[in-house]
Amino acid sequence: MAKNQLGVLNALDVAKTQWYHFTAIVIAGMGFFTDAYDLFCVSLVTKLLGRIYYTAPAIPNVNPKPGTLPPNVADAVNGVALCGTLAGQLFFGWLGDKLGRKKVYGITLILMVVCSIGSGLSFGKKREGVIATLCFFRFWLGFGIGGDYPLSATIMSEYANKKTRGAFIAAVFAMQGFGILGGGIVAIIVSSAFRNKYHAPSFDSNPALSLPEQSDYVWRIIVMFGAVPAALTYYWRMKMPETARYTALVAKNAKQAAADMSKVLQVTLDAEEEKVERMAQEPSNSFGLFSKEFAKRHGLHLLGTTSTWFLLDIAFYSQNLFQKDIFSAIGWIPAAGSMSALDEVFKIAKAQTLIALCSTVPGYWFTVAFIDYLGRFTIQLMGFFFMTVFMFALGIPYHHWTLKPNHLAFVVMYSFTFFFANFGPNATTFIVPAEIFPARLRSTCHGISAACGKAGAIVGAFGFLYAAQSQDPTKVDAGYSTGIGVKNSLIALGCINFLGMLFTFLVPEPKGKSLEEITGEDDDEGGETETGTSRTVPV
Repeated sequence: MAKNQLGVLNALDVAKTQWYHFTAIVIAGMGFFTDAYDLFCVSLVTKLLGRIYYTAPAIPNVNPKPGTLPPNVADAVNGVALCGTLAGQLFFGWLGDKLGRKKVYGITLILMVVCSIGSGLSFGKKREGVIATLCFFRFWLGFGIGGDYPLSATIMSEYANKKTRGAFIAAVFAMQGFGILGGGIVAIIVSSAFRNKYHAPSFDSNPALSLPEQSDYVWRIIVMFGAVPAALTYYWRMKMPETARYTALVAKNAKQAAADMSKVLQVTLDAEEEKVERMAQEPSNSFGLFSKEFAKRHGLHLLGTTSTWFLLDIAFYSQNLFQKDIFSAIGWIPAAGSMSALDEVFKIAKAQTLIALCSTVPGYWFTVAFIDYLGRFTIQLMGFFFMTVFMFALGIPYHHWTLKPNHLAFVVMYSFTFFFANFGPNATTFIVPAEIFPARLRSTCHGISAACGKAGAIVGAFGFLYAAQSQDPTKVDAGYSTGIGVKNSLIALGCINFLGMLFTFLVPEPKGKSLEEITGEDDDEGGETETGTSRTVPV
């Protein structure tokens, strides 16, 4: 225990793994399950939305094609939740430091429940009304999701012990993998149920009958289901006490912090009010976000967390949003005309579920298992390195992988990029910002880092809808212009991952240290922070 560290915070740091740790993981993790489900389920139903609302009327002597979302509509449907998430991360991150983690935590959940339901109840019968209200509710859904990022990470970080803190925060984030998997499973179940009830021929056989009228219920059920796990955790979120680090170090209420953690840890803790007052007067506990002192102590750290998350999410979200096009290219998803609308939903969901099950979910839990042994820096650097390698290995000989004998190998290679994203920077960029900044700025700085990640996601989601289009004008999707193709898109993503590997060298290693030791909040001489003097690599 550092000589200036509060006893209540030391008790949290050295506590053995207890039931409250797992309770916190479940409460925060179910929020992340919902976050991932809501953000990624839309990619499962965009093809169906195109068929329902944008299939052109039959014209004599003209071969019809299944409808697809126009580029501007696809951009809005895919990207509006990401824009809301970015705004929510900044706003709720700041609010979590001003009002407290617990007070804000319930607000984000209510937003997610209400807007998940609203997304499926999009108003009007005309496509303009349906798409407009869908986008409206998905923006505010994203706004609530955005708040969950800094709050969940900060709460878990401040509750965890220093020995296994990385694993606990990673376990919360790992629920994102189950959210992606859950979205695919729900889509499979719903589409299968409707397929069995309403048998439909392929579009080429009979365009009108290939789209049963009841198909409109399918996408609505899928997007509305996200409200269920969020609603189930609301009561338990409201029962959680405020974190001791916020109560003691930010609210300056040592008595309440000791009382709360005495109940949680089931031990007797002293309030140490004089020590809290003394710590509040130290220079290391008074500088603000826009001060020279913050720039000196944490400026490079914030640059490291923002840049790596930005670069990672360009690659991660672009992969998710155009992976159904890759599945089509390698034959996992047949031509749209050869399927009914419900067949298409089922096959897209099955393909994405297989990828999630085989690579996405295992990658998250490898991080949980190894992060407190290997460290955050090592896992992030390794993840970016292998993502770079696999992207180049897929992109440079791309034609080779599209040949039928090589389809399975392509999917295996593609799965490895997801595995090392999740056993790598997709997890560590979430974890580290919750550890290396002072308590009074922790939620804010995590929100800033996460918002930069979502800016990268927007670049990936919007940019690669266009970039991945074929260079051959005859193979371009309706409404799009020619792009650089999937091959060059994969090569570009490889370059982006390489830049992420370089910016990782700005991120410090917080493994095995208390949060106050890392940030210098228990430094009674106002000296350098622990991260200010340590290096991630020898220099």
